[in-house]
Amino acid sequence: MTYLFNRRHLGAALAATLAMLASPATLAQAGSDKVLRIVVFGPAGGTTDIVARLYADGLQKELNLPVIVDPKPGAGGALAVNELMQAPHDGNTVLVALNALVSEIPHIVKLRFDMAKDIKPIVDLAHGGLVLVGNPSVPAKNVAELVTYVKANPGKVSYASYSPGTLSHVMGLQLNKAAGIDMAHVGYKGSTPGLADVMGGHVPLMFDGIPTSIPMVKAGKVVPFAISLPQRSPMLPNVPTFTELGYPQLEAVIWQGMYVTPDVPAAAQNRLREAALKVMAQPAMRERLKEISVEVGQPRTSEEMTKSLRADYERVGAVLKSINFKAE
Repeated sequence: MTYLFNRRHLGAALAATLAMLASPATLAQAGSDKVLRIVVFGPAGGTTDIVARLYADGLQKELNLPVIVDPKPGAGGALAVNELMQAPHDGNTVLVALNALVSEIPHIVKLRFDMAKDIKPIVDLAHGGLVLVGNPSVPAKNVAELVTYVKANPGKVSYASYSPGTLSHVMGLQLNKAAGIDMAHVGYKGSTPGLADVMGGHVPLMFDGIPTSIPMVKAGKVVPFAISLPQRSPMLPNVPTFTELGYPQLEAVIWQGMYVTPDVPAAAQNRLREAALKVMAQPAMRERLKEISVEVGQPRTSEEMTKSLRADYERVGAVLKSINFKAE
C-alpha cells in the first residue's frame, strides 16, 4: 500500500527535516554508542516517513540522542517488522507505521509475524483520514446526489482504491451496502496511479488519503464529497464527514503510531512515550503536521491503541470476508 504526499507540495518540508537529522556515517564519526533508530514501514517521502522525521527532530532534543530514520518499504510490512525484531529489544530501535500494518495488512498478505502480538503501540503520533473524491465531470454535488446517480446507472459506476484489501477498498464496499448501490471496485498499486485515472476520467471516484488528494482538490482536478474522520478536517473545512451525512459506518481514522516489541523494558517504553508526548504537545509540531495535511495524534494509552487496532482489524476482516477476499 502506498500513501504518498505530493512531492512538490512537500519538497521543502522533506529537505528541511532531512537536514535536521544526522546520517549513520556522521553518528559513527561522532563516536556515539547510543542511537535511537526509527524504522519506518513505508517509502522515503511517504506520509509515515515524513511524520517520523518531524518527530525525530524533537526526540533528538528530548532524549539527547542522535536519531536515524530508516525507511523499509515493501513486503507488506514484513521487512520493517523484521528489522525491529532483529534489533536488541532495549528501546533503542522503534517502528513507526500506519495502523493499517495491524488492522489491514494481515488480511491482505500472509505474514510470519502476528502483528497483534509481536509489536506493541506506545504512542499515537499523527492522524489522517480518507476522502471520497471524484472527477469534476461526475454529475453530483454531494453524496446524496452521487448515490442517486449510481442508482440511476446500475453496474456503470466504479471507484478506485490505492490497494485491494485496504480501507480504501473496504469503504467503497461499506458505502455500497449502506446506500444500496453497486459501485465496482478498481484496485491500484498506490494513490498516484489511482488519482491519475480519476483525473483522466478513466474511473470516476476514489477513496484516497486526505494528504494525497488535497493538492488535487485545491487545483480543481478532483471534487471532494465526504471524509472518514469523526469531525471535519481543518484542511477541508467545507467537506462533510460521512457520519454527518448518515453513514457512521464509514467513519475511520488513519493514524501513524510508534511501536516496540512487548518485551522492551517498561522504563524504556515509558521514556520513549514521555519524550514523544512532549514533542506532540509543542505548538510548532502541530503546525508542522498541519503543513503536510495531517493532524497531531492523541495521548492515548497503549491499551487504548491496542483495543482500537483490534476493532479495526475485525471491522476490515468482516467486510473482506463478505466478498470472499483472500490473503495472498
